[in-house]
Formats: sequence, C-alpha cells, structure tokens
Amino acid sequence: MKIFAIESSCDDTAVAVVQDGRKLLNHKVSSQINDHKIYGGVVPEVASRKHIENISPLVSAVINELNLKFTDLDAIAVTYAPGLVGSLLVGVNFAKGLSLATGLPLVPVHHIKAHIASLYFSNPDLKPPFLCLVVSGGHSHIVEVLDYTKFKVIGRTRDDAAGEAFDKIGRRLGFDYPGGVELDKAAEKGDPNSFKLPIPLKDEENTYDFSFSGLKTAMMNIINGFKQKNESLPIYDLSATFRQSVVNCLVNNFIRAAKDKKYSTLAIAGGVSANSLLRRRLNEEADVNNFNFYMPELKFCSDNAAMVGAQGYYEFLSGKRATMDLNACASVDLEED
Repeated sequence: MKIFAIESSCDDTAVAVVQDGRKLLNHKVSSQINDHKIYGGVVPEVASRKHIENISPLVSAVINELNLKFTDLDAIAVTYAPGLVGSLLVGVNFAKGLSLATGLPLVPVHHIKAHIASLYFSNPDLKPPFLCLVVSGGHSHIVEVLDYTKFKVIGRTRDDAAGEAFDKIGRRLGFDYPGGVELDKAAEKGDPNSFKLPIPLKDEENTYDFSFSGLKTAMMNIINGFKQKNESLPIYDLSATFRQSVVNCLVNNFIRAAKDKKYSTLAIAGGVSANSLLRRRLNEEADVNNFNFYMPELKFCSDNAAMVGAQGYYEFLSGKRATMDLNACASVDLEED
C-alpha cells in the first residue's frame, strides 16, 4: 500500500511516498531556515507564503522521480494539526485538492503521532506498546504508545517546550536560527557544571510534567549579568550548563515514568531527539536499566513527510478518513485526535 504524504506544519514543506508504513520510497523537504534566519525565528506569514511557492514543485518532483501516477497510490495523508494555522492550511488545502482531483481517500494526521511514527523507518522491530519521549520546538510529551493509533499522554510541558527553550537561549547567546542546533554543538566544548540553575518542579514528585520557563529565565539573568558588566560571554560553558539542565529534566522524568509504568521498551522522537547529549544519556540509562531503546535516524528527527506517510498508513488501516470539511487546527490534544 502506497501513501502520498504532505507536511507543512511550521517552516518546512515536505512531500513523501511511503509503502506499508515502514518503507520510504521517496521524500523531499524544502527548508526555510535561510528565510527566517534574518528574523531570529519563524515568521508565520513568511512561512505560509513559502509553502505556497514550494509545495507544487515538490509534489511533481516526488511523483516524477518514482515514475508514478496518482492512480498507483492508495491514499493521501496530510498533517492537519497542531502547528501554525497558515502553514497547515497550505498543506491541507493542497491535499484536499489532490483528493478531489484523483479520487484518493484523504487521511488526516496529527503531527505528534507522525513524529512517533518516524521511528518505524529505522527500527523495523519496534512495535507498540512502548513509552515515547516526544520533544521538539513546540512539544514536550511523555506518551504511552498503546497501539499504532492509540496514545495516552502522561507528562507534558506546562509552559515552554524544550526545543523552544534551546532556540531562545541559543539566540541570546548569539547563535543563528535555529539556535538549539548551534547550542548543542557549542555545549560539547564547555563545562556543564560552570553555573547553577534551578531544578524545575523539584517539589512535585508525583508528576511527569516538565517546566522550562524558569530555567530559561535563570539563564537569561546570567547572560544579562555578563552583558551589564561588559564582560564577554563564556559561550561554551553557558551552552553546556543549559543543555545539561534541560536534558536532566527530560531524562529524569522519562526514566521515572518508564519504571513506574513498567515499560521495558522506550523511544524518543521529535526535533530535539537529535540532541547529542539527550541521545547519549538515554542510551546510558537503557544500558543500566536493561531497557530496549529506540531512536530515529537524524534525518527523521526534524519535520518531514515520511513520518506523516508512516502514521497515515496506520490511520488508513484503522478506517480514519477526512471529508472536504477538513480544516487546519493550531492545537489538538493527542488523545482527542
């Protein structure tokens, strides 16, 4: 079964064809990093306009390279939520047009579910149930993956997402957008114990939730202190300190949840799953606790349409379909999808 997939939830336009949920036949991504770099972050209006420019050429390229016709496909999957509404609308409306023109069924896909499905390409033996840490620029969730289309959120951020915190502190340290990537590289050269940062929610032992706003504020205060004194920033040490604090929060809650819920199979997904320290720490925890631990390939960590096609396949098998009333949604809870 071949699923044609479209992803446009933020600033990457992506198209893919996925077979049977785990085999990627072709995919293309048009990145907008250079378009948003001058602003220090994603500008929604710019992102929407770039999606409009990019989507049609990408669709043609993916289909033509495979020498396929739309009659060779079985369904069209598209990210409809959550994300930037203007960006989502481009993908949703294009997918609806394709569905009308070709007669192919339309399958709506939740973005977080798609990130989890990105694991299936690199890990053919991974099957639910398992516990997944989904961390990206907009989301930080601990999710029980009960089945391919059934999920339960047991922990989430109460304020900022981990990726957003990394990007904003990266920007304050002088890194180009996306700052989190550069912060991770710089942190490899620094001392993570150079500065003292607060431990979020340290008095709440019965929660798996995260909070990163306090960490971000404390880090901003340290950075501002150096600037007020006209002192040069110790970029590497600051990067290492902040990265370690965020990763500690993620790992500690995730491992505690795994033990409490008695999961032996763990996974990570989302853009921040590319963070080098996070990957190392979870590998170490898996070894110590005898967990089976899975990670996506780096190319599948950031937003892509392959993951939408993978999840779309399982949604299609479950009978999920959308009509021409399908609309983009900025926020839809994972369990309500």
